[in-house]
Amino acid sequence: MFKKRKFILSIILSLVLALLLTACGGNVEKTAKKEEATSKEVIKVGTLVPLTGGLASYGQFCQQATILAEELINEQGGLLDGKKLKLVHMDTQTNPQAGVDAAQKLVSINNVPAFVGALSSGVSIPVAESVAVPNQVVQISPSSTSPVITGLDDNDFVFRTVPSDSLQGIVAGDLAVDLGYKKMAIIYVNNDYGKGLSEAVTAEFEQKSGTITSSIGFEPNKASYRGELQKAAEGDPEVLYLIAYTDDGGTTIIRQSLEGGFFDKFLFSDGLKAPEVAEGIEKYLEGTYGTAPTSMPGGNGPELFKAAYKKEFGKIPPKPYMDTSYDATFVIALGIEKAGKADGPAIQKALRELLSLDGVPVTVNEWSKAKQLIKEGKKIRYEGASGPVFFNEAGDVQGAIGIWKISNGDIVSEDVIVK
Repeated sequence: MFKKRKFILSIILSLVLALLLTACGGNVEKTAKKEEATSKEVIKVGTLVPLTGGLASYGQFCQQATILAEELINEQGGLLDGKKLKLVHMDTQTNPQAGVDAAQKLVSINNVPAFVGALSSGVSIPVAESVAVPNQVVQISPSSTSPVITGLDDNDFVFRTVPSDSLQGIVAGDLAVDLGYKKMAIIYVNNDYGKGLSEAVTAEFEQKSGTITSSIGFEPNKASYRGELQKAAEGDPEVLYLIAYTDDGGTTIIRQSLEGGFFDKFLFSDGLKAPEVAEGIEKYLEGTYGTAPTSMPGGNGPELFKAAYKKEFGKIPPKPYMDTSYDATFVIALGIEKAGKADGPAIQKALRELLSLDGVPVTVNEWSKAKQLIKEGKKIRYEGASGPVFFNEAGDVQGAIGIWKISNGDIVSEDVIVK
């Protein structure tokens, strides 16, 4: 009797197990089919923005701008035959190796044909050389301003929606002269961005008969920069031009300079255009000027973008590169739509064929119009959030540099220079 019950129980258990395996197999098969269907319904594009490290205070807002473009594109018909644009976000940590690793993951695992980023030139250049160019992936940086990028051997796969520091250097040098300074010291972050801007400022300031008493590079995230400040103070400069990021040592240098009496007059680069620079020391930095790329005057793209950003995310922070991040995302989408497929070389070719200053105007909230124009075979003049976006042979854009000032602890715009 006992053996009979045991035999029946084993049969029941075998049947249950078989049913479970069948169900699990079915679920796995269904999941696989669902994932395959989902992959066919979306087109992935990567973003490389720093959510940690020296540019972390800018990264989150730039990422939000790319999301804003993603949402608008999907609301107005998506890509190609109704596919959704899906952004895959990676943190570069404002670090070259971390940026390369993130970019490699985007390409090898997520199979993106293009990505927005990186922000820092010191990250964008190794990413381009190690990942984008060898894999024929389109890379559009919204904020990498180093003049080195203009001459990069990139096979036309690297673009940027922000002007080169060859322009910011001219404006910053002229600003120093206009403010009456004759002798200026420079401290710069020791990467491609810092070196390039330092050289551009030096050339312009000296051309206007100014004297650069010293130009000193610094390594990020040190506890003390008193040695660099002491060297920079030699030769009796009247002002310190600081090329840095807020979170990599920039704010430390400012505070230690004030504490040690090395400098009390400053000019700041775009990497320091942030209210937190003056927190707690507002009265000492009152009236301090800086420079940063800004939107081109004319056209309604910048105002439309600001209104959309404010509606989606609330207050607009006084920081650069949100507009150029939106534009980089929108332009990649234009390339995919024109190419008819999510393929790096096809996108690169499509951008060259599609974007034209003589094209039909399309602004930041007119994706459906852009799709129709592409369908009709017409060229597009994209009136972006940062102004018209048209790439020259080097993948650079014309741009404007804004002059800003710290007033009562806030960042206020003073002027816009177009050259």
